[in-house]
Amino acid sequence: MTDLETRLEDRLLAALPADADYASARHVVERGSRLEVRNGVVEPSSTGHDEGVMFSVWIDGGAGYAATSDLSDEGLARAVEQASAWAAATTGRSLIDSTPLLHSVGEYVSPVSDPFDQLSLADQVALLIEADSALGGHGRIVDRSASLVRYDIRSLLLTNRGGRVAQEIRQVFPELRATANEGSNTQNRTYGAGNYAGQGGVEVLTRHGFRDAAAGIGEEAVALLEAPNCPTGTMDLILAPDQMALQIHESIGHPLELDRILGDERNYAGTSFVTQDMFGSYQYGSDLLNVTFDPSVPGQMASYAFDDDGTPAERTHLIKGGILQTPLGGTISQARTGMAGVANSRASSWNRPPIDRMANLNVEPGESTLDELIRGVEYGVLMETNVSWSIDDSRNKFQFGAELGRVIENGQISHVVRNPNYRGISATFWRNLSGVADDFTVMAVGNCGKGEPNQVIRVGHASPHCRFSGVEVFGGEE
Repeated sequence: MTDLETRLEDRLLAALPADADYASARHVVERGSRLEVRNGVVEPSSTGHDEGVMFSVWIDGGAGYAATSDLSDEGLARAVEQASAWAAATTGRSLIDSTPLLHSVGEYVSPVSDPFDQLSLADQVALLIEADSALGGHGRIVDRSASLVRYDIRSLLLTNRGGRVAQEIRQVFPELRATANEGSNTQNRTYGAGNYAGQGGVEVLTRHGFRDAAAGIGEEAVALLEAPNCPTGTMDLILAPDQMALQIHESIGHPLELDRILGDERNYAGTSFVTQDMFGSYQYGSDLLNVTFDPSVPGQMASYAFDDDGTPAERTHLIKGGILQTPLGGTISQARTGMAGVANSRASSWNRPPIDRMANLNVEPGESTLDELIRGVEYGVLMETNVSWSIDDSRNKFQFGAELGRVIENGQISHVVRNPNYRGISATFWRNLSGVADDFTVMAVGNCGKGEPNQVIRVGHASPHCRFSGVEVFGGEE
């Protein structure tokens, strides 16, 4: 650490009330940058720096928190005083009698094999210029862009009983987009809808072939102009990993958040069809469905060693053999319910308290190849890359759309279709899971919103191709 960082740490520790049952300071520094080339023009770049500290105080079962970006001794003291006042005001009114929070010690650093610091700004811009140019290789491409967004996040959690958790996370979001038009018909194709992202350095660009993907994306956008509308009917459906990311997120991740199950999100984003008594017995999906909370995957977007409450993180099955096992509930929700959970208390910034959030939520690979999944389809559609989503306020009924579909006839890919959509009910849909491929793509979702006040957070999803039977499929022009 630098001398400045050491002095700040000492001052944060000094600010913590030693006589509190539990007190913590969570200092966060986030630096972000964005580069974009659009239609051959280098757009103005942007950088950001956000820094502050959140204090949490527990006294006799009461809890309070306060945040500040004023890191002077006076600013820290005011925030601690406010958090302590809230803790005193809530004594005897809490849903739990005492703090369950830990005084953990440890650290985590994102694995980086090829640091961006070794790639000059000019080289980064040249890479995007090349990709943007490759996107526009056809006259019917009317808009295109290549961009690179990066976040470097350093957090330090200190407690009044010797807890110290230091974590450094480096996140990279490469994006490509091409828009094709002919008359009233406009079609978009992207680089996984921004899902091909993760922790690391320049190597994130190579995981899904960013440097070589642009030409194909432009060609597919043009091909969609000439493609027929997606067929309508009840049929088999294969979802590519980049569409599975959204399916996992909306119809497994959000329904399993324990604070949502307890009703905390009712006023804002709805509740869940899942209830506490379902865990351990409920048939969420077919016996092919295995879902893990896994913050240990190298390079995945939400990998970490400790959550923002300082709870050690480890791989846990949420669904095993189709049976619901464990909720997405952090330490506080576990104390409220007496249920086992996971280390998923996460905050979007220094000025937000940790709440139950998704982290890395993955569908585990199966034993079939993609070709075997396709050969098992008499008539159906393979859909790639999410473009639209709608789900009810209990996270049960849903309707999703994809950028591109491929019709499957008699076990073979037939032709491309545009505007593919499907709808279903979560439990029925997952119980109709009839095939899971052995491929496994590690991806991310960068805009998960939840909480009051709102928190937008970045999560990780990984999945193979998956096949579902008896799904209601329809075209967007119907």
